[in-house]
Amino acid sequence: MAFFDRFRKGSRARDDERATTPAGFYPLYESARPVDPDDEDDEDNLPRPRASATPDFDAWDAKLSGIDAALEVEEQRRLRWWQRDYWRARSRLWWAGRSIMAGFALFALLIGWLTITAPLSKSLEPIAPPQVTLLASDGTPIARQGAVVEAPVKVADLPPHVVQAFIAIEDRRFYSHWGIDPRGIARAAWTGYGGGSTITQQLAKFTFLTPEQSLSRKAREALIAFWLEAWLTKDEILERYLSNAYFGDNQYGLRAASLHYFYRQPEKLKPEQAAMLAGLLQAPSRYAPTKHYDKAQKRMELVIRSMVEEGYLTEAEARALPDPRIDVRTRDDNLPTGTYFADWALPLAREGMEASYSKQTLTTTLDSRLQSLANRVVSRAPLGRAQVALVAMRRNGEVVAMVGGRNYADSSFNRATQARRQPGSTFKTFVYLTALEEGWEPDDTIPNTPITQGSYRPKNARERYSDQITLEDAFAQSSNVAAVRLFQAVGSDKVIRNARKLGISADMPEGDPSLALGTSAMTLMELTAAYAGIAANDYPVEPHAFARGEPGWWEWLTTRKDSMSSRVHKDLEAMLRAAINRGTGRNAVLPIANFGKTGTTQDYRDALFVGYAGDLVVGVWVGNDDNTPMQGVTGGSTPARIWRDFMRGALKIEAAPAPRSTASPDPEGPVQPLDVEGGQIPLGQDGTILQIDGNGVTLRQEGVPVEVRLDQGGVAVQPTPAPAPAPGATPPP
Repeated sequence: MAFFDRFRKGSRARDDERATTPAGFYPLYESARPVDPDDEDDEDNLPRPRASATPDFDAWDAKLSGIDAALEVEEQRRLRWWQRDYWRARSRLWWAGRSIMAGFALFALLIGWLTITAPLSKSLEPIAPPQVTLLASDGTPIARQGAVVEAPVKVADLPPHVVQAFIAIEDRRFYSHWGIDPRGIARAAWTGYGGGSTITQQLAKFTFLTPEQSLSRKAREALIAFWLEAWLTKDEILERYLSNAYFGDNQYGLRAASLHYFYRQPEKLKPEQAAMLAGLLQAPSRYAPTKHYDKAQKRMELVIRSMVEEGYLTEAEARALPDPRIDVRTRDDNLPTGTYFADWALPLAREGMEASYSKQTLTTTLDSRLQSLANRVVSRAPLGRAQVALVAMRRNGEVVAMVGGRNYADSSFNRATQARRQPGSTFKTFVYLTALEEGWEPDDTIPNTPITQGSYRPKNARERYSDQITLEDAFAQSSNVAAVRLFQAVGSDKVIRNARKLGISADMPEGDPSLALGTSAMTLMELTAAYAGIAANDYPVEPHAFARGEPGWWEWLTTRKDSMSSRVHKDLEAMLRAAINRGTGRNAVLPIANFGKTGTTQDYRDALFVGYAGDLVVGVWVGNDDNTPMQGVTGGSTPARIWRDFMRGALKIEAAPAPRSTASPDPEGPVQPLDVEGGQIPLGQDGTILQIDGNGVTLRQEGVPVEVRLDQGGVAVQPTPAPAPAPGATPPP
């Protein structure tokens, strides 16, 4: 309170002291009043400073004005950017400085964006993948794909009339503008020819941008054009343009076009030839002289007229130019541009190829003999309207034959690598493998009775059940109820883990009992590679189209490989052999050690057989593209016979000799029942089946729409009935 006391006392100062104070000013500063001897409120009783006889009121007034200015500065500092006064108080100099800084920042960002999205080195790369020729493992050419691209051209090596022809029709002011030519755009709009885009813009468009028509693409095209003009010379821009432009007939670049149309190097082109090539750039496919010579000729005349207008040719020289003669030479172009194997292998090859103008010749793992054999076997199979796929590979994953459909010309869709279908009972192999690893043995038994509890109640094919069945017999006969019970006993997580180890990447939900019957869709290639891992007992196996060398120590150290114990592998192969020799795969039996498994999905929508013998692992699929049911085709019928016929030819196995008939020592003894599903007896190798039931005998053949029936009423020829599975029935094996 001492301060207020002093203020109060000061307010009662003597009139004579008050008179010395300038009018209109009342000092509050302590030194502006004399010392009051009665003022003893200071603890140390120190004397107060004496008032100046001549106080400097002007200086004090200036200090107060400074306080006001400081308050204004502080108020301005406390303003936020979203307040209007924050911007109003800025000076023009401030605005100018900030604008310059923003311009530099925007320029730096633009340079960085162009460096990333439009690197100059990209304009040196061909805009289309160069031609690649694939060879079989024995050197036989099998396919050729890609554009015809030759070495780049140099402007300094080209005759003047070659450069002049392109400049006259595409960009007359090429050597004077900075990437964009407003005059050229106006001339093109007025005359209807000459090109609205500069050569630099066209290079930017087909090298860095997509063909979309939009204002944003045009803006990016202009920016990249300025970028190219800033960093490249005019000749460098023209060279890259001529070396990459499309001239029709799958020819990219001036050198490829001149060799294709005139069988002449671009350094030796005649004026009329150069004029015709320059005219192709506006619409290469429409003006290609090999198909539309009259249109190419009219376009050439327009180019020559433009060259006369620019002074490159005189009227007399232009009239003297003859029509060029097309000289297209055949250069071993009889190879197919696509096959099922080539369509799968080429993307894998291009992943490791550097962008270049040179042609590539690559040797694949395809075996030309096995590929021809696969085509023959598939072509003579009784497929009806169904499609087919076949994959053959070595145990290390080298694909040696591939059929992706009945006819590549009709459909290039590869059903071996692109179609994802249910594998059916071929998936049971992973279930039984898991059981063997968990300590089960092939002679262990499991109930084979109908499943009557739970929401999922699968049934065996043709309602065949028994009280108990061994694991080996259940696998050979493809028992559905036994597979589901075993799946639940070992645990779905363990089955899925084993399938993943073998290379199966399909979606496999845990806890779904239908997974045991192969309801998770996958490709035939994926499934066959998993069986290759079983055959080699070294997995996962990665299918590949190009030979691989021995892995280095680092790759061996960092690549994880799994294998099963010798006991488990031996027991699993015993089951696979039982399935093919005395089970559902009997139609695929070979006179050598063979292993395999059948698979058939619900309503006969998919039929598969996957197995191995010798050094080959082969998977076969048959089905309709629209997923409609087939006429009773199972994995043990057509797919198994295709597999057998291919294996016999591939491994050069002769047909097994017919068994010798021997007299039975006890003809009245017990008769061993044949292991035939539903009373069906296969006759021969052409799909003929003899079916015996309680009322008579039926003879039918796959692919034939009628059947012969013999019963008490005599012999009758009737249409083959469509399969009609029982309600709630699960996929047959």
